[in-house]
Amino acid sequence: MFEVAVSKRRGTFHLDARFESPTPGVVALFGRSGSGKSTLVHIVAGLLDADAGRILIDGRCLLDTEKGVKVPPQRRRIGVVFQDSRLFPHLDVSGNLNYGRKRAKAPFFVTLDEVVDLLGLTSLMERRTHQLSGGEAKRVAIGRALLSQPSLLLLDEPLSGLDASRRGELLPYLERLRDELAVPMAYVSHDFDEVLRLATHLVLLDRGRTVAQGDLTTMSLNPDLRAIIGADAVGAIVDGVVLGTDAQSGLTRVAVGRNHLELESPGAVAGSTLRVQLLARDLIVATSAPRDMSVRNVLEGTVRDVAADSGGSDLITIDIGGTLIIARITHAATRELQLAPGRGAWVLVKAVSLRGYATPKTV
Repeated sequence: MFEVAVSKRRGTFHLDARFESPTPGVVALFGRSGSGKSTLVHIVAGLLDADAGRILIDGRCLLDTEKGVKVPPQRRRIGVVFQDSRLFPHLDVSGNLNYGRKRAKAPFFVTLDEVVDLLGLTSLMERRTHQLSGGEAKRVAIGRALLSQPSLLLLDEPLSGLDASRRGELLPYLERLRDELAVPMAYVSHDFDEVLRLATHLVLLDRGRTVAQGDLTTMSLNPDLRAIIGADAVGAIVDGVVLGTDAQSGLTRVAVGRNHLELESPGAVAGSTLRVQLLARDLIVATSAPRDMSVRNVLEGTVRDVAADSGGSDLITIDIGGTLIIARITHAATRELQLAPGRGAWVLVKAVSLRGYATPKTV
């Protein structure tokens, strides 16, 4: 378990962060700019003193102000990757990686060869840092941190400054780290797409305070999260079991609640789990079973809640068999369909509007 309860005042800003996250796994520290994410990272790493609090990683105490415990940064066994990579310009990639390895202390969980393979660094080993692209430099920085054999890897907006293409190239490497190594990770971001793909636990920060925390499925329904990510990103995140892939259509069938979804997910293996995001804006609600349509997915369920949203719309929460999803429709549609808790409903969603990602193995 990764346990944090710290407070810090800096001028008019007051950080009061408290959370517990299962290990191993990826805890995402998420919130708007200025919410205290980077301040929290610096406190956990020991680079900034907390006014009060405790920090424990798998029972090992790094900070306890009441008991006078404060492990210095170099002894915390925490690997930190900052936004700007901070590679040594006088060393090539091999030299930067070996710097991390020389700082390592037992127990050892990953070798140089494994890191090079995991992060795709083989062809880069003799390059100087000025010869690296932004994404390559980030991978080297992550590799250097891993080779210090950390008990926790802190990633402070590691994809910051990269364009969408470079971020897309780097995310699969981060997914491999999550799934193939047992090292706990804390991932700082204000980009919800990154959180969606990587996190096993989400901590929501707002103006220095922890306002909510939990697994991704639960947190996707949280009103505080909706207020931060904006209307276009609101939707349910569900985990389903892959049933198989249709050879003709190429669509993967995923069991969700008492229903199943069809979506594009190349490489999905039957029996594995898949994380699927259903955006509220993409869902259509009906009160009778639809027929003869091009839409591939029709989910049967029961209305659980109707809540007014901004801009003349409602958010309709529907239970599709132990799994909750959210649809956004107009006030007028809610009235005409007489939607209320307990009413049967069918939800339509196009296969092309769904996104599926491998569910973290640590969940």
